[in-house]
Amino acid sequence: MASTSEIRNGLCIEYNNDIFKVIEFLHVKPGKGAAFVRTKLKSLTNGKVLDNTFPSGHKIDVVRVERRTFQFLYEDEVGLNFMDTETYEQTFLDKKLIENSRFLKEGMNVEILFHADKDMPLTVDLPSTVEMLVTYTEPGVKGDTATNSLKPATIETGAEVRVPLFVNQDDVIRIDTTTGDYIERVKQ
Repeated sequence: MASTSEIRNGLCIEYNNDIFKVIEFLHVKPGKGAAFVRTKLKSLTNGKVLDNTFPSGHKIDVVRVERRTFQFLYEDEVGLNFMDTETYEQTFLDKKLIENSRFLKEGMNVEILFHADKDMPLTVDLPSTVEMLVTYTEPGVKGDTATNSLKPATIETGAEVRVPLFVNQDDVIRIDTTTGDYIERVKQ
């Protein structure tokens, strides 16, 4: 058992017979009354996000988790196939465990969060940015770098992202996996 003073971003706790990950928290000490901790929790089983307030000093159940590096192999009718980079064992996971599976490409290394006691996968964390090849977009025109206008582009995984007008087909771009936003064009 831990107390609310140990709450931090990324901490996994058991609450209401479910496992939640702390997305953000704020320790509040009002001028009048007792202190409390306001949290935003994301369920690792169904993906729902809920706001919750714990009184200061409240006991919480911390779930012990392990991060393991896996390599994404391929997707089939069973699910997504991953290989442990240390033991070379293969694992099949459901697509709903990955928040932005549209940015998952073959050979990519990801971190899988496991419940340490039950050896059960909880969630899959993609790298914060990925580099993808633009397979289709309208051609860019010289001088289109002056405005902040965006156009749709299809990347190598089949996902569609919004890119600046100067990005052309066969360009490699860097994308933020949490928001799905274009960051920059990668020089080759």
